Amino acid sequence: MVDNRTVQSRSALMSRIRDRNTAPELIVRRLLHRMGYRFRLHRKDLPGKPDIVLPGRRVAIFVHGCFWHAHGCRIGQPPKSRPEFWLPKLERNRARDAGNEAALIADGWTVLTLWQCEIRDPAVLESRLVGTLGRPALKNPIDSTKVEL
Repeated sequence: MVDNRTVQSRSALMSRIRDRNTAPELIVRRLLHRMGYRFRLHRKDLPGKPDIVLPGRRVAIFVHGCFWHAHGCRIGQPPKSRPEFWLPKLERNRARDAGNEAALIADGWTVLTLWQCEIRDPAVLESRLVGTLGRPALKNPIDSTKVEL
């Protein structure tokens, strides 16, 4: 299949794709914050610079785009044009992801990978996060024994 864009047009389009603060990542961050979790972003001292890090729980969360990380779902199908370029590139991304995950696990981190296609259902996303992270701790729980009326 032939690409319907010029080389310059395709290059300009691809150069605008961001590697952080993507729409799926922002959805996950907003949900985590609303649920009461506090986290750090893009820790450079960890393998793969996880998108979201909960240091107290030693959990690293990667929010992967289905295309760029070759998920294999409907969104993650490789392009039909220039397979000699895309297939090795996407395979290198998968190998790098696996290496980063293995390094984090070896360091005692729990790794959660969320895919772009999985983020669409907030209830499923929330249950997956709680299943991995547990319930957030309350900062100032009210001690009912000391409440005076």
